[in-house]
Amino acid sequence: MKINGNAIRPGNIIEHQGRLWRATKIQHTQPGKGGAYLQVELKDIRDGTKLNERFRSSETVERVRLDQKQYQFLFADGDDFTFMDNETYEQITLNIDFIGEDAAKFLQDGMTVTIESYEDSPIGVELPETVTMQIVEADAVVKGQTASSSYKPAVLENGVRVMVPPHIESGTRIVVNTADASYVERARD
Repeated sequence: MKINGNAIRPGNIIEHQGRLWRATKIQHTQPGKGGAYLQVELKDIRDGTKLNERFRSSETVERVRLDQKQYQFLFADGDDFTFMDNETYEQITLNIDFIGEDAAKFLQDGMTVTIESYEDSPIGVELPETVTMQIVEADAVVKGQTASSSYKPAVLENGVRVMVPPHIESGTRIVVNTADASYVERARD
């Protein structure tokens, strides 16, 4: 679907220079002389390279629609992760480089993820926004640190280090944001 160059929004997937790009940052610029343009930071979907490009409103770009399908995470075998299509029960195996090392640490058995594909070729895995995990190790609270909102380091069951409030102890289940491994709240289970 063709769109004007000034209609690109963060998160849009566009086809540019024969490759697929995700728009990450956008800045609308109107110089004193000449026409306005959109400065767009693009990230290649397949290899992660970045590109800064200017688009004028008179230019058109091809906006790409991705197919999104729900898959269930089954198991990991070394650096390969196997997912199952919830409708057809077909299995797909993706490498850790494709998923991302940080995201792979949050995969749990039976977790439902969204796999984005373009022309039947997978190009991205989207995890749920938050996951519930148990803390296996938490530092002791230092007396007198309650004056400011202080956080202490803790280690989750998957080995990821997070900063948690002082009242969280080892063995506590917490909700963690999968995008940046940050503490959200204490689990309600």
